[in-house]
Formats: sequence, C-alpha cells, structure tokens
Amino acid sequence: MTALFSPQTLRSLAVPNRIVVAPMCQYSAQEGRATSWHTVHLGTMALSGAGMVIIEATAVTPEGRITPCDLGLWDDATEAALAQALGAVRDISKTAITMQISHAGRKASSHVPWEGGQLMPPAEGGWATLAPSAVPQKDGETAPVALDEAGLARIREAFAATARRAARLGIDGIEIHAAHGYLLHQFLSPISNQRQDSYGGALENRMRFPLEVFDAVRAAFPAERPVGIRISASDWLPEGWDVEQSIAFVAELKKRGVDWVNVSSGGISPRQQIKLGPNYQVPFAQAIKASSDVPTMAAGLITEARQAEEIIAAGQADFVAIARGMLYNPRWGWHAAATLGASVQAPPQYWRAIPHEHKELFGTTVFGGR
Repeated sequence: MTALFSPQTLRSLAVPNRIVVAPMCQYSAQEGRATSWHTVHLGTMALSGAGMVIIEATAVTPEGRITPCDLGLWDDATEAALAQALGAVRDISKTAITMQISHAGRKASSHVPWEGGQLMPPAEGGWATLAPSAVPQKDGETAPVALDEAGLARIREAFAATARRAARLGIDGIEIHAAHGYLLHQFLSPISNQRQDSYGGALENRMRFPLEVFDAVRAAFPAERPVGIRISASDWLPEGWDVEQSIAFVAELKKRGVDWVNVSSGGISPRQQIKLGPNYQVPFAQAIKASSDVPTMAAGLITEARQAEEIIAAGQADFVAIARGMLYNPRWGWHAAATLGASVQAPPQYWRAIPHEHKELFGTTVFGGR
C-alpha cells in the first residue's frame, strides 16, 4: 500500500485514500439552485478515484454569493435542487461527498470569471456587499457595508442553517470557507479588518467571528460527521495574515474539535506577491500539521502522482486536494493508482477501458463484449 492510497478516518467518515477533489466554483447555478451541470460535474468527480469530493463553495445567503451564478443552500428551493443532483451522484458512487460553505463578503456581486470577474454594479444585477469594515477589495470599487452586530448574528445563523440543510441532504462532512479573501478571511486579515470593536484589532479579536461561525456550524451538524475548514495561510503581503497567525488560529480550532484544515493562501488583495511553483503551499500545510497535529490538506500545483505520494509519505500533509488537475484529467485517481501500483474502485461500466497490465489494480476482469 502506498501512502497516497492508505485509508484515513475523520470521525465516522472512512476515506479510502488521501486524494481529495478540491472545491471548485462552477458558476452554473440558477438563483443558487443546482442544475444539470452540477449533476454531471459532481458525478464525474465522484468517479475520479478520489477518496473524497468537496462540493464547491456553497453560499449560505443570497448576498454571500461570489456571482449571481453561485451554488447556494439557504432555502427549500436550493435544498431540493441539490438533493436531486446528489441523489444521482449517490446512485453511481460511494465516494465521500463533503461540502464547502461560504460567504463571499466584499468579493460578492461579481461577474463570472469568463466575463471578467469584476465587481458587478446594481445596474448590471449586482447588490451591496458586506464586510468587517468599509474597505473595498480594490481601489476604485464601491466600499462594502461594515457589518453591525445584528448582521454578524444573521450570518452566523445562516452558516448554521446551511449546515442543518447539508445534514438533511446526507452530506458526509462540512468545510467552512475561511480562505481566498472571502468573508471569514476578511475578518482574520488586518488588511481587510479595520474594526475598532471586539471583532477587530488584536489577533484574538480578528479570530472571534470565524471561531463563532465554526462553533455554530459544529453545533448544527451531526456530532459523528466531520467539520473542517479552509484557510489562506498567508496573504503574501508583509502587513497581512501569515503562517504564525494561522497556527494560532488552528490551535483555537483544535480546541473546538476541527477535523481537518485545508491549507491554501492568498486572495485578500490584488497586491499579493505569490511565488508560484510546484508544492508552493505545501510548507504551510506542513507547518500547521507539525504545530497542531490536526489533519491537513495540501493544495496548489500538485499535479503528479509521485509528487502527491511524496507529500503524504513525508508527513507534510494528510491529504492532497487536487483542483485543476482533476478538471483536465477526470480519472486522476485511476492514473495515480496505476503509476504507484495501488488499487482503486472503478465502476464496472468502465472496466473495458482499463489496460490489461493494470487490471489487477482495479479488481476487475477486463472484458471485450460482442
């Protein structure tokens, strides 16, 4: 057994290998409701050989969507639409299905990426955005509305309500989105959080609202199912959020029973100076794992099977979260198993596609048919 294909347990959730399909926004919902695109996309990802699929950032309120086309789970209509998509996926795969839940904060009300991704004014269908402070993401943009205590309470309860809906849908685990410059990251970072009350200033205060949201979600979701979090470990700016603050944040999350930390970086400012390269975010995951002993997911330009195997075997992370690589190669897990001499589940309808030299890795007899 290779490290990458060794099992892991998160509370009651048994994950057969360490490959995770990272949450990837599809911008294909209608008023928050899942569509046939989500059925096809999630079904494809569930047949990839990954041990876990994380559903894309799912908004907890309509104004929390990044774009008007974001997936949501805030009312009966969005719940029913997602139930239909999930039912189809569950019919064809036993892969663990978890969900990332999110509020975009000041990065909401944007055009979809293939239309530029810029802030969408009300005249074009946009809406007022919310944030810790009235500080825009980019110079020249309309400033967001700073949240008051009533607004904080409403959003905190929205996260909990979405977690309850996810539980009813049979979602296997929740990942709270506190990365990539969205609302909870905006509270953490001193770049976006300039509040003067108990939710701003000192690190303890900046962590307060994200921790309150975690507590609300953990209380709302069944105790036997895991709740993780995604963070940006660095803003890639000297005055911003950094790995030392991330370690302190995860220490507080560990006290609350966090089950994994999906470690990414960036997103708070267009001024960020990211040093891209293979494994460029792995040291962040390694540092958080070493300091907290909380399971971590490493992400970012992890594209090859042996690369992923080395990360897990060296103890740098407990999982690898694959995003673009899965879109380009939807059988990434199959090919990784073949490369590493490991085994993976494959549906019998596809057995004839498996090369004869690898058939034993899939527990199949490759058949010909008439």
